[in-house]
Amino acid sequence: MAQTTAQIKDADPGRRRLGTPPARSIAPAGPGGPSAPSAPPGEMSGPERAAVLLLALGQEHGSKIWAQLDDEELRQLGVAMSTLGTVTASTVEALLVEFVAKLSSSGAVMGNFEHTERLLTQFLPPERVAGLMDEIRGPAGRNMWEKLSHVPEDVLANYLKNEYPQTIAVVLSKLTTTHAGRVLAILPDEVAIDVVSRMLKMDPVQKDVMDRLEQTLRTEFISNLARTRRRDAHEVMAEIFNSFDRQTETRFMLALEEQNNEAAEHIKKLMFTFDDLAKLNNGAIQTLMRQVDKEKLAVALKGAGEAVRSVFYANMSQRAAKMLGEEMEALGPVRLKDVDEAQLGLVNLAKDLAAKGEIIIVKSGGDEELVY
Repeated sequence: MAQTTAQIKDADPGRRRLGTPPARSIAPAGPGGPSAPSAPPGEMSGPERAAVLLLALGQEHGSKIWAQLDDEELRQLGVAMSTLGTVTASTVEALLVEFVAKLSSSGAVMGNFEHTERLLTQFLPPERVAGLMDEIRGPAGRNMWEKLSHVPEDVLANYLKNEYPQTIAVVLSKLTTTHAGRVLAILPDEVAIDVVSRMLKMDPVQKDVMDRLEQTLRTEFISNLARTRRRDAHEVMAEIFNSFDRQTETRFMLALEEQNNEAAEHIKKLMFTFDDLAKLNNGAIQTLMRQVDKEKLAVALKGAGEAVRSVFYANMSQRAAKMLGEEMEALGPVRLKDVDEAQLGLVNLAKDLAAKGEIIIVKSGGDEELVY
């Protein structure tokens, strides 16, 4: 995009320009969302039927139902609701008759992203709604700068290092401060210092220039990145191994160690297992215990080593620890499969909490330290 770059740069020799974006553009979806009529009631999935009913009930009659749903149910309903399109009055009435005994509706309802978000905001905290809507919309729902904030800093720095410093300054000014700082730290010193200087005295960029810059980044960088990025095979395999029960994991790991011991060791370092919960700090353990089902915790700790048990006991009152111990004794013999399922549930809960930023998971492996 020669014109775009020229409007936000100083003439620096030896630096390439962001390419000119295509003339055509993709129009955003209209505010009404999907317009295609929905399927007949008999062809609707369970979440789609529930979504229609909740839309028809509205805020006054549906609020108590929304408040009882967990995140997974909200996600399923949100996905279904946001893609319903127009639901005819006859379909609404048929569903209401089927599920709530002859209750009828006099009008059609419309499901789209905006309506879904507005409705969820009525009953849930804003941060919870934001997380759910981000998941419902998926990557396509994020704007350009949010997408760039999820690009690894070394990849973004490598792309930007040959751009004009003024262009780099504009891009970094739109990122989160943490991500921008990491990118700056990787750029060559002379470029980084120049960029910092320009960011300090940068004037607002005209909207049309910013729009063209976003379009260029989308066509030249993000789309290429999506085609070329590939997850490390060891990371994928570590997640697969995490999902195994312990017998299956042991069988595959032993076989892999015989064939490729180096790969097996790499996978072990990347895995996050139940025993790794012992490495969480006290705050993380307490957050985890507030979220976990107490019966599942008892089953999980029934098959745990002393190191993990002691970490959980240390974050309970003496009375609570005693009651948990008694509950574990009362369980009697427990199937190994049930213990594995309970422990995997705790591991997945810890990962979910880490993804939401509520806890930090640290695994140490020599020079390789992973923070989830």
